[in-house]
Amino acid sequence: MKKISYRLIIGAILLIIGVLLLLRATGIYDTGQLLVYTPSVIVLFALIALIKSGFRSVSGPIILIIIFGTIQLVVLELVSPDVILPVIIIAVGLGFIFTRIRRPSIRERVTDKIEMMAILGGVESRNSSKTFRGGEMLAIFAGAELDLRDAHINDPPAEIQTFTLFGGTEIRVPEDWNVRLNVLPILGGAEDERRRPRAGGERGDGDADKGTHDQPDLIITGFVAFGGVTVKD
Repeated sequence: MKKISYRLIIGAILLIIGVLLLLRATGIYDTGQLLVYTPSVIVLFALIALIKSGFRSVSGPIILIIIFGTIQLVVLELVSPDVILPVIIIAVGLGFIFTRIRRPSIRERVTDKIEMMAILGGVESRNSSKTFRGGEMLAIFAGAELDLRDAHINDPPAEIQTFTLFGGTEIRVPEDWNVRLNVLPILGGAEDERRRPRAGGERGDGDADKGTHDQPDLIITGFVAFGGVTVKD
């Protein structure tokens, strides 16, 4: 389960829902009876996210499970629609409690592969691995911040896969790292906000990237919509 990336899981979910909608819209097949179970797909995603995180990040997935599980029951007419609002309020309250109990302000990691998940909340992590190889960062209606200024890459390039939706992903790297951004922004932004190096080695704004033709130390890939992915030093 841990080897399956968030990007693959979300891509598969969107593909399935899209195909069902297309079949219905074109009249090829009436998929209405299948589409009523769409909230259950979100619940399944939240369960997978819980397992992948090793139950370290629980507040966001639990909120999703409670809210979309209730919506599924309403769609199936098993409970009254009047319960949705109080359930959402209860779920958000539980999320605040779990976040306060389970998550420290900054997580200290020494691992070559990171896996960060932020759903309806914020996550901050600092990694000081001397053999950093990359990992995954997921932020949905949330913020994820990763500090790599004390990390080192023995076998470049390392790669971080990001998925940001209605949130922000921030990655801090050492000044001398050559970073390549391959993030697809849709109504969002992906930007390297570091100062640019000058020919003499000093750093200043408006100059060409250091190591433009060299192999990058870190490649950041992924997707961002209604949010931002930023690199800082």
